[in-house]
Amino acid sequence: MKKQLLLLFVVLFLSSFSAHKFYVSVTQIDYVPSKKRIEITYRIFIDDLEKGLNKRFNKKVNLTSTKELPEAEELIKSYLKEKIKISINKKPQNIEFLAREVEGDVLILYTKIAISKKINTFEIYNSLLTEVYSDQQNIVHTNINSNKKSILLTNTELQEKIDY
Repeated sequence: MKKQLLLLFVVLFLSSFSAHKFYVSVTQIDYVPSKKRIEITYRIFIDDLEKGLNKRFNKKVNLTSTKELPEAEELIKSYLKEKIKISINKKPQNIEFLAREVEGDVLILYTKIAISKKINTFEIYNSLLTEVYSDQQNIVHTNINSNKKSILLTNTELQEKIDY
């Protein structure tokens, strides 16, 4: 837990600077049995996500500015659907986009997966921004069945499977 808090602190501290030379996203995945769902929160630098959306859709979206494209949220949803895949008990899941908010120069995206069965296996594929930056790192923290695990996904390691 201390390592997770330290890593989150470092990412948030470094995100307070407008220019950054490291490429990272942080994803938090929590299984909430009382709500029969998995809650997923992504933290991505706004300028990096803009580059990813621009490269994928060939549009300058200008996220969080007065020049933001009206279809920006739909482009984000489409990008996430393409870049994030989750399977539970070997079955692909539908990830529902809920909302987004800005914290400094980081965009926080909220999604969920409805799940009512016991989770025996959890698999995640995360290729966020790997097409933009060869050294992109996608850190994934999971809290499923009261088991916490942190995963580092990169351009060469895009997915991970966890057995419970």
